[in-house]
Amino acid sequence: MSDTPDRILRLKAVLARTGLSRSTMYRKMDKGTFPRNIKISERCAGWRESAIAEWLKNPMFYCVDDHNQR
Repeated sequence: MSDTPDRILRLKAVLARTGLSRSTMYRKMDKGTFPRNIKISERCAGWRESAIAEWLKNPMFYCVDDHNQR
């Protein structure tokens, strides 16, 4: 485990890193093939940087592990 805290990435940063369109990213989230976002405040959500890094390692075969994402 790293001593560095896991950063929260906002939508624009996630789209820039992944190269996905917004609609494709949300479609993949619904299918369970992209990390789920987490709520940071009432009207604000983001993604864990570690989850995005894990997806980038193998985007074709990524599958959300329900136990780790909730």
